[in-house]
Amino acid sequence: MQTVLITGATKGIGKALAQKFLREGYRVFATSMEALDYAHEDLKVFPLDLRSPESIAACASEIEQTRMPVDILINNAGVLLDEDETMLVPERLRATLEVNLIGTAAFTEAILPFVSAQGSIVMISSTAGSLALVDHPSSHYPRHYPAYKISKAALNMYMRTLALRLGDTGITVFSVHPGWVRTDMGGEEADLAPEEAAEGLYETIISRPQTGGFYFKKERLPW
Repeated sequence: MQTVLITGATKGIGKALAQKFLREGYRVFATSMEALDYAHEDLKVFPLDLRSPESIAACASEIEQTRMPVDILINNAGVLLDEDETMLVPERLRATLEVNLIGTAAFTEAILPFVSAQGSIVMISSTAGSLALVDHPSSHYPRHYPAYKISKAALNMYMRTLALRLGDTGITVFSVHPGWVRTDMGGEEADLAPEEAAEGLYETIISRPQTGGFYFKKERLPW
């Protein structure tokens, strides 16, 4: 049985992904800052606050103690703190980067020794972080949430540098866009239910696309 580790699995995309992988026969390690409202015999929950180095270290230690290699790491946890802003608010940028970039990168580095030789490291990113698409006519809510957009562009760069670093190891590293999803972050007017997004993400993730790429439904996205 393969193991997938999913951060931010309390609700929304993270929860839908956890439940999808469980249905497909995976063991799921889920991180959360609160109790989950679902359970499964192959689900194990680990406390994690990406804002806290101590929490990251403790979570990594607990995962190491399971002695089970991580076949897929999905960095799903993230925050949107400036949805209604068109001007950059430095305090919100700092708080956003602390979770979406710094905490995510720190957690990835802490888990990296436990990733299996042919494993995958996946960043749940967004086309909001694409420089090529930021002013595209189809971009939803243009000019808003600059801190979030900056964080996702930076996350994509971290993914690229990590993919280059791990190029000879057999570990695949890539970013995925989930689509516009009906979650607390995406809002009620979004295109996809979390379960629909999870289906598309699952198919892309298990296909192990070329390392260092940015994908939506197996199709490569522009930077």
